[in-house]
Amino acid sequence: MNGEGARIQIRYCTQCRWMLRAVWMAQELLTTFQEEIGEVALVPATGGVFEIAAGGKRVWSRSEDGGFPEITELKRRVRDIIAPAKSLGHSDRRSEN
Repeated sequence: MNGEGARIQIRYCTQCRWMLRAVWMAQELLTTFQEEIGEVALVPATGGVFEIAAGGKRVWSRSEDGGFPEITELKRRVRDIIAPAKSLGHSDRRSEN
């Protein structure tokens, strides 16, 4: 990304007490994409919502994708949007079979 980097938004349900999960995922993304992310926004919501967007595109929705993402899957999905050429190292399993 050029300029300020991508914006990541994590909407989480405060009624369900998912803030710690949202913060942990934000930390993982910030650590992995230090050069590519310009901002991570934690957005409190209600009604069981847990949604993640990167660069304005939906990455994960608890209601649509079912549950919560494994962190490696989340990183792959975010990478595919904000830094497609970036290698994720050992957790990057692109199928060559």
